Amino acid sequence: MKATSNGVFQGDDPLHFALPLLIIQICLVLVMTRGLAYLLRPLRQPRVITEIIGGVLLGPSGFGRNKAYLQAIFPPKSLTVLDTLATLGLLFFLFLVGLELDPRSIRRTGKKALSIAVAGITLPFILGIGASFALKRSISKEASEGPLLVFMGVALSITAFPVLARILAELKLLTTDVGRMAMSAAAVNDVAAWILLALAIALSGTGRSPVVSLWVFLCGTGFVVLCVLLAPPIFKWMARRCPDGEPVDEIYICATLAAVLAAGLVTDTIGIHALFGAFVIGVLVPKEGSFAGALVDKVEDLVTGLFLPLYFVSSGLKTDVATIQGVQSWGLLVLVTFTACFGKVVGTLVVSLYCNIPFKEALTLGFLMNTKGLVELIVLNIGKDRGVLNDQAFAILVLMALFTSFITTPIVMAVYKPAQIGKSEYKHKSIQRKETSTQLRLLACFHSTRSIPSLINLMEISRGTGKRSELRVYAMHLMELSERSSAIRMVHKVRKNGLPFWNKQGQSCRDDSNQIIVAFEAFKHLNQVSIQPTTAISAMSSMHEDICTSADRKRAAIIILPFHKHQRLDGHLETTRAEMRHVNRRVLEHAPCSVAVFIDRCLGGSAYVPASIVDYTITAFFFGGPDDREALAYGALMAEHPGISLNVVRFIVDADVIQLDVHDNNDVETIPNDEKFISEFKGKVLNDDSIKFQEYAVCNVVEVVNMIQTHKGCNLILVGRISEGELAAALNKKSECPELGPVGSLLISPELSITASVLVVQQYRSRLTGDSLTSLKQDETTEYDSQ
Repeated sequence: MKATSNGVFQGDDPLHFALPLLIIQICLVLVMTRGLAYLLRPLRQPRVITEIIGGVLLGPSGFGRNKAYLQAIFPPKSLTVLDTLATLGLLFFLFLVGLELDPRSIRRTGKKALSIAVAGITLPFILGIGASFALKRSISKEASEGPLLVFMGVALSITAFPVLARILAELKLLTTDVGRMAMSAAAVNDVAAWILLALAIALSGTGRSPVVSLWVFLCGTGFVVLCVLLAPPIFKWMARRCPDGEPVDEIYICATLAAVLAAGLVTDTIGIHALFGAFVIGVLVPKEGSFAGALVDKVEDLVTGLFLPLYFVSSGLKTDVATIQGVQSWGLLVLVTFTACFGKVVGTLVVSLYCNIPFKEALTLGFLMNTKGLVELIVLNIGKDRGVLNDQAFAILVLMALFTSFITTPIVMAVYKPAQIGKSEYKHKSIQRKETSTQLRLLACFHSTRSIPSLINLMEISRGTGKRSELRVYAMHLMELSERSSAIRMVHKVRKNGLPFWNKQGQSCRDDSNQIIVAFEAFKHLNQVSIQPTTAISAMSSMHEDICTSADRKRAAIIILPFHKHQRLDGHLETTRAEMRHVNRRVLEHAPCSVAVFIDRCLGGSAYVPASIVDYTITAFFFGGPDDREALAYGALMAEHPGISLNVVRFIVDADVIQLDVHDNNDVETIPNDEKFISEFKGKVLNDDSIKFQEYAVCNVVEVVNMIQTHKGCNLILVGRISEGELAAALNKKSECPELGPVGSLLISPELSITASVLVVQQYRSRLTGDSLTSLKQDETTEYDSQ
């Protein structure tokens, strides 16, 4: 088959040439797998499941039952090119999988996780050997007994580490005890599976003498030892020459990728498999610094998006469900599936209970460890290529792997139900409270290092004085879980095998996470503030669930959310993460406590300002309503700091001249509550020189805007999200960001040229109603018209 055609006008059929046919095959595969991923999204299945299903459907089990289609799109003469390209993509993908595994974290694995991993391998392996006897006596009589025993044991004992990480992230279990335990055990299982696979490949050689298998295994062991001795120093030298923030030199990327190919060539020559060498190189690459990240960025998208789905189609073309015929064959399918599930679930369950893990969590661990995926397919394909598995046995084992992975998510959701765990009712869900001396718990969210200095400065002024209990801050790093496999590497890196988000083991990381570590640790040690880490790793569509659940479990009084825009050099606000806007809206709607959206305009500058030199002016605008009361209560707390001056500006309607365009008649019941709050506030701050209280009678919105502009030179402005009263109703115009409320939207409008940071506060209410709710449902409209 020639590579390219002369074109249809020259009488050539593109389907008879390698390149056009390969392009058609790739496009068909992408459309099928992406379409299935979209259809199965409500079932929260990882993408690998849809790719396996897509591969099976494109093969003889689905569309391939039409022989004309199979002969035209996947003719036998094209399969060599397809398999070669798929294997090359798989080679680099397994290099990325190796990058996900940190050998140091495996060495730190606790006794519980190690026991669970050993049990999750041993029992299924033994049962797999038992199942292999049934296959040998029925449908695999021609297979060699030794290799069949090992391949069946490996196939049933594997846990798919990347697939498990994806499922845990989708179910929001990564940061739970169950998630950490499962990830640690799966990492150990993954390494053990590769060792067993190497053994299986060595035993499945075509040589008649067992000495050949022994020689293959010893050469493979020697290759690994040689790589462990030579590769790490070279890679560390490369990593040191790739400073953070600088582009990685292309020569280092090319050298590493060449090393991957060379390692694959060596292991293929030895007789193990080219994939084994690529995986070993990936494991040995240093995980710290920008070098590993640059490798992932260069390789990942092309491999996972384009080439890897071809491997699933290559497997699907070998899977013919029609070969499973008769009661005996279907009985073997049930037997193999039951054996795989029973071995993993029971083995893990028994050891977990022995380690004093509660029954529901132990059962959940059992089903999580039963996850199969890509490595399972690799084992089966190698077994088929080596003649250990025939078509019928291969089809049975592929369906087993697909079934066990598919049932993991729904069973775990039914058994564990993490959303119902840890819910609690607590007293202090807002800053405005009677017992002002009680501890303040604050959940501060961030998604990049850009806002860290301002966020720390906000924490500094939020701690008040020593009169109240120590401020406790929960710093939540918002990390998006995308479809990219590097997200799984990020998950593994952040979790550090269950260690805290930042730890004290002196690791020399130079990435963003380490910068965050240094900043928060320095602030923690210099001030009377307790900072505890937490991480939200989720798709943006469900990030709000992580934030609200964490706030509930931590008994936070207020959640600080980053605004979805940042300040440019010219002072205007520019969208950073459009998805954060929808996250903020959902948190505002469902939060179990008060919420504040922080519009950062470099509060305190680009670095942390120590307590001794803090000198900020804060302005709180008060119109009326619970949100304004909460904002003023927060301002009073900040005013306890010796470096803070608080200006309180209360707007009231001039009773003699009223020129307000009122669109909504707000709740008049809030007026007595406002008057009582203001009266108590005045009494508390009567002798406090750091607080200045002013009331202004205005007769129209223009006077309100003019008065706000006179305070634009302060450092921070506090406002309620939905102010109440006639003045607030008159301000309630269409705005670009209705979720900030009328006053908040006014303060970010470019017409006012305000340089102060803004904190838009919403007081906790069990259920939002009226403008508080409708403002979160409005779509983006035109820019705010300040009249």
